[in-house]
Amino acid sequence: MDFISLDLNKHLSKYIESIIHFKGFNPDHSIERVVPTGHVFLIFELDGFERYTYNNKSLKPTGVFTDVWVSGNHKNYLSISAHQNSEMLVVQLKPKGFYPITHVPSSTLNDKVIPAQELFGTEILNLRTTILNQKTSTEKFEVIEEWLMNRIALDDVPNSELTNILDLLKTKPLTNHADIISSYSKTQKHLIDQFKKYFGLTPKVFHRIFRFNEILKEIHTKNNIRWSQITYQFGYTDQSHFIKEFKEFSGFNPQEFIVSDFHKEQPNFFPLDRKS
Repeated sequence: MDFISLDLNKHLSKYIESIIHFKGFNPDHSIERVVPTGHVFLIFELDGFERYTYNNKSLKPTGVFTDVWVSGNHKNYLSISAHQNSEMLVVQLKPKGFYPITHVPSSTLNDKVIPAQELFGTEILNLRTTILNQKTSTEKFEVIEEWLMNRIALDDVPNSELTNILDLLKTKPLTNHADIISSYSKTQKHLIDQFKKYFGLTPKVFHRIFRFNEILKEIHTKNNIRWSQITYQFGYTDQSHFIKEFKEFSGFNPQEFIVSDFHKEQPNFFPLDRKS
């Protein structure tokens, strides 16, 4: 499989986490689970395949997506299709990047996957055609990079106080949550409203998602995992609280997660029907 990531320029890296192009992907499964990370994804299909979202319980299809689509911020896990010999270009937006690029409140896409033309009109379909016609990853990156640079409206960038609080939520333990929120110069309601507008989710949900993703990093590839230590290390009140939140974000209890070897997979994508 060809898997290439763009080395983002200094300006674009403020708003974009990553841009990747992959081709010839042949997974050993057809459905995978995606856990929330706090990012929004703009996804260009370059292989002609339809993609599906599924009901998390029954795994029956709930949506069909072609060409280009956007996956907003999700508070819970999402079940999606995986395809043989697939090719896509994926833009992972940082929380602060959604509003300056789309110019619509980020919360409007919470827990949704929508066709990208609902946000960008036919412009995004024309962009996909241009990307599709480029022969190399480098050429495809040049097209999407120029488009994103032209979309960014500096007047729509969240102020530094908001982004500083978001950074604190990402780097400080959840036990510091009340202190972080109280450091905001205006009311808590105003902070929540601003978070919904610029970032999508509330400060508390972001903090919990960030903590969960740190746990996934902590246990990634480890053979000896002590859940009691993880519970204490990440500030849960007790082990039942930890198990409940782990299952809320992943759909698995911690022991199921390890038995299935998901801690050895990519930190955010887990196969549900892997071929034996």
